Amino acid sequence: MINGFIILCAYLIGSIPSGLWIGKIFYKMDIREHGSGNLGATNTFRILGKKAGLIVTIMDVLKGTAAVLLASLPFFTEATVHPMILGVLAVFGHMFPVFASFRGGKAVATSAGVVLGYSWPFFIVLFFTFFITLKITKIVSLTSIIASGLALIYSIVYYFVTGDFALLILVACLFSFIVYRHRANIARIKNGTEPKVKWI
Repeated sequence: MINGFIILCAYLIGSIPSGLWIGKIFYKMDIREHGSGNLGATNTFRILGKKAGLIVTIMDVLKGTAAVLLASLPFFTEATVHPMILGVLAVFGHMFPVFASFRGGKAVATSAGVVLGYSWPFFIVLFFTFFITLKITKIVSLTSIIASGLALIYSIVYYFVTGDFALLILVACLFSFIVYRHRANIARIKNGTEPKVKWI
């Protein structure tokens, strides 16, 4: 019973449509009707500007972190679900949010939040990797794919050092989510039409 409840909570936390709510409440705009039509931080930056984009990024990251930390709450002490599974469920909720007709984001920020909740040193490494790569490529989608690929490589190495098989499997799931959600971006990268950011 408690496992089912914590799983539901993780999904619902991930389902919070940050970009949709920030756009509608403060800008009277549904960002799904503009730009890429995506609810993630990148489209928020593009449509609503830096302030809104930063707020949505932070909110989306914290969704993943909150889901991972659910297992540490006193109410859920009897739950036996691995924290990273809760994180993956939050990412799934972010991609297919029940509160936004199952049209969500591309999993990057919430996946980063999952890593933050599970291993903050790992998050710090990925954080700097992301921005260094973005500085070089100027393409958010490509940077996201590269960073998630490096996370997978790190988790493989980490497995052979520590035996943390759960981290390896669940990071592999997150990597798969990110690549799948960016398949249209990958096609645009190949033909040279993927937009580049100008603020970095």
